[in-house]
Amino acid sequence: MKDAKVIQLEEVAIRFSGDSGDGMQLTGTLFSDATAFLGNDISTFPDYPSEIRAPQGTVGGVSGFQVQFGEKRISTPGDYAHVLIAMNPAAIKANAKFMKPGGTIIYDSDAFTEKNLKKANFTTDEPFLECDLQDYNKIAVPISSLTREGLKDFGLDNKSILRSKNMFALGLVCWMFNRPLDYIEEFLQSKFAKKPVVVESNIKVLHDGYNYGLNMQHMTPSYIVHPANIENGTYRNINGNQATAWGLLAAAEKAGVELFLGSYPITPATEILIALSERKDLGVKTYQAEDEIAGITSAIGAAFAGDLAVTTTSGPGLALKSEAIGLAVMAELPLVIVNVQRGGPSTGLPTKTEQSDLMQALYGRNGESPVVILAATTPSDCFFYAFKAAKIALERMVPVILLTDGFLGNGSEPWKVPKVAELPSITPRIAKDASTFKAYKRDEKILARDWAFPGMKDFEHLIGGLEKNVSGSVSHDPENHQCNTDIREEKVQQVVDLVPDLETCGDEDGDVLVVGWGGTYGHLISTVRELREEGKNVSLAHFNYIKPLPANTRDVFSKFKKIIVCELNMGQFASYLRDKVPGFNYHQFNKVKGLPFTVFELKQGINKLLEE
Repeated sequence: MKDAKVIQLEEVAIRFSGDSGDGMQLTGTLFSDATAFLGNDISTFPDYPSEIRAPQGTVGGVSGFQVQFGEKRISTPGDYAHVLIAMNPAAIKANAKFMKPGGTIIYDSDAFTEKNLKKANFTTDEPFLECDLQDYNKIAVPISSLTREGLKDFGLDNKSILRSKNMFALGLVCWMFNRPLDYIEEFLQSKFAKKPVVVESNIKVLHDGYNYGLNMQHMTPSYIVHPANIENGTYRNINGNQATAWGLLAAAEKAGVELFLGSYPITPATEILIALSERKDLGVKTYQAEDEIAGITSAIGAAFAGDLAVTTTSGPGLALKSEAIGLAVMAELPLVIVNVQRGGPSTGLPTKTEQSDLMQALYGRNGESPVVILAATTPSDCFFYAFKAAKIALERMVPVILLTDGFLGNGSEPWKVPKVAELPSITPRIAKDASTFKAYKRDEKILARDWAFPGMKDFEHLIGGLEKNVSGSVSHDPENHQCNTDIREEKVQQVVDLVPDLETCGDEDGDVLVVGWGGTYGHLISTVRELREEGKNVSLAHFNYIKPLPANTRDVFSKFKKIIVCELNMGQFASYLRDKVPGFNYHQFNKVKGLPFTVFELKQGINKLLEE
């Protein structure tokens, strides 16, 4: 046998792809977790079909999972995949444009039937030629038939047998990239502890795939990707929705209050509700409401009762919650609203990512209804900004909207688990002196009122959606309304003292400042680093704090010749900056395809600006 070909790489991107029922998300997640445990830095991008059950074998029903890992800092899941695992022809058609030139395609040759080729809208029996994939390393593996052969003695029906074919593909890829199978075996044993035959069959097929690679190594090259040099500590692989849930848990612990979540399930935010519903052991109360309005109003009731109150949603749900957010603004109650953004408008692209809810978060309510707005930048970063959103809400008695998105919520990366003792303190504004308490009496500096709730003797008071005077009585006085409107806006602006100064990655002055916000950070920082390595005078300013903006924003902008605002919408943050930080010529780079940026397209856009 010819010696195995071993290729050493600094970083590599793998894309698992097949029908929704082929288990590609689980396969990608298990491979990613095993990779993270080996010490590689990783970034993942699960790509779900928008339809709950698209026709099997069609391009619309393709489910994908891309992971990039390496021995250096990984900020994105990769523009293009070095290796594609395709379980059917539709996966080839859907992912041809995401392949790195000269990459490797491993495909289930059993699935490439005339019927399946037609379902994927191929007009010939040569799908690789039609997709212009001739110059790629294509490895045909009869995954389905090998899975059947491996499980012929398990007494399973054909449908149950084929559910395990993803484990064959996973085993093969684990061999190719020198990933041990221990973690995956432990997961299967834990996940299916009450179904021994499922455990045994999946582990059998997993090893069959691994051994196939070992025996056919003259066909399938092996890759070595050394562990990353990362800071010592306890790490786990975490996605943005989990991190958000845990950040809220940590905030409740630091604040010494109970956590309440009132939400209606909606893609892609539902996982936060699921994660917190599992933590009754920590005193968490979750309420799965019958609709979005009930979800937020239950949270407002919990805020009135003295809990850290949270509601989670996505774009359409945020629209339904808008009136109740106004009630929280008027009542001045601490409330955290998490919006995991997705493609819109209307139902739009529920499983795809977008940043198009910014204007809705800023202005999507009746009346002058200001709230604090934060945006997380990476999956693990969602922990800190969920924590910070809760801190601001509890200490300043104000609703806070935290913007994440589908890319962050579903994507994952290694996260260094912090010690609770090292997290910032949170001191809720709980009223202490009944003799001087009035519902809307304020701290003179930060303009926040005190928080009194049922059960606190002698602190009875009125709050609500009607305009009030300082004592809480209903007031129709025009001067009082003007005064309170000014105060509610100024109170939000005063939160700037909790906002760190805006920093630049790169030089503090130069030719081009790339500006972004939220979940585009990984692609923008990778782009700027590559451009700087090429000698370009480019820097990055990335925003986590949208309202209020960092105090030094104008100063940072003034030191660059050109500013380009990159966002996954038609220019909402650029419009906001033109309003709040006028006087600069803001260029735009926008994308609305339900997909994150690629470093390649960002470099093209910024280089064009540099050349003008």
